[in-house]
Amino acid sequence: MSDFVKDKQYYKFSLYGFLKNLRFFDAFFILFLLEKDLSYTQIGTLYAIREIFINIFEIPSGVLADTYGRKKSLIASLFAYIVSFFIFYISSGFYTFLLAFILYGVGDAFRTGTHKGMIMDYLKLKGWEKQKILYYGHTRSWSQIGSAISSLIAGLIVFYSGVYSSVFIYSIVPYLLNLILIISYPRELDKTSLIDKKDFGFIKSIKALAITLKRPNVLNIVNTSALHTAYLRAIKDYIQPLMVKVAMIIPVFFDDSIEKKNGLIVGFLFFLLYFITSKASKMASKLEHLKGYNIVFVTLVTGFGFGVFAGVFYYFGIWILSLILFVGIYIIENIRKPILTGYIADNVPNDSLVSVISAQSLLKTIIASVLALSIGVLTDCYGLGIALVVLSIVLLAASFLFTIIPNAHYQTK
Repeated sequence: MSDFVKDKQYYKFSLYGFLKNLRFFDAFFILFLLEKDLSYTQIGTLYAIREIFINIFEIPSGVLADTYGRKKSLIASLFAYIVSFFIFYISSGFYTFLLAFILYGVGDAFRTGTHKGMIMDYLKLKGWEKQKILYYGHTRSWSQIGSAISSLIAGLIVFYSGVYSSVFIYSIVPYLLNLILIISYPRELDKTSLIDKKDFGFIKSIKALAITLKRPNVLNIVNTSALHTAYLRAIKDYIQPLMVKVAMIIPVFFDDSIEKKNGLIVGFLFFLLYFITSKASKMASKLEHLKGYNIVFVTLVTGFGFGVFAGVFYYFGIWILSLILFVGIYIIENIRKPILTGYIADNVPNDSLVSVISAQSLLKTIIASVLALSIGVLTDCYGLGIALVVLSIVLLAASFLFTIIPNAHYQTK
């Protein structure tokens, strides 16, 4: 089997991820909410509610994308995101933020798994199925590059505007460009084989999903994937207060406001973070071929271990070491995601792939909603360091209790 060709559609897939991650607010999301006088418990509540709405729409969105069109699903997602960005920009209170979080959650639900399904279908059409981990790792690396560049631009926006809210209005532009890009995707990627509404495609999709999830090896992969992804999703924005701690000890920009200094330094730190994770995504195909190691379980435990020690160092005020370990959690996730996406594709019928990935996301959002609320409450009560330690230890214990540890790699077809 020869390597895949970087044709026009490869660059479209990569550009989609690049534009999707030009969310200029990402580097300052929690800092923005704290600036609006929200407590960590309120922030955790908003995050949990977002996950609940993702949960509500997750399976229906995946099945509808499989049945009635993936392009329509992605376009609906992008519209929901754009409206939420505008509401964030004009909002100042908890309940208006709640509406923005709900719309953001709906956007996430209609996006999750849909684009991955398009990629896997395209690889099948081209006969490149064996390259799925390498191909997805390459396209995902462009998402991380988008996040890196987004962070630099966001830092400059905050530096020149002096406020965090301005990043939301600028985030609308790349999402409008992505709308145009999705419309240009070829028609054969819009639908799977379940396209005949007269033949009850929706019901067939539900049955295909139920049958697939009864397979133990698929369910095991879905569980281990969801656990770490939910963990990072719940805690990832808490790296922002940590970056602010690091920014405070860097002796530059004394004459500028705190927001301007944070804007440049936090933006630059996020640029480095995403540059590193883009490289990690490309490493996935190499690590997947390591024989004699359960790479999925090892990376799962390593990610939670990083969280424990990041919390310990934060508690003792060793900000730089805490930040390095926090970055390690991001790296682990970006190594795991392409590998697990490939494993799922190997074990799932192609015509229900989006639905199964959505089932994985459903489990992820259930866990993430609980973790998001928990870390908010724990941070208000005991501080971020203790919150990280407690959550990470609980998940470490859960990994050993509920994850089946095979002797070698998961067996695939």
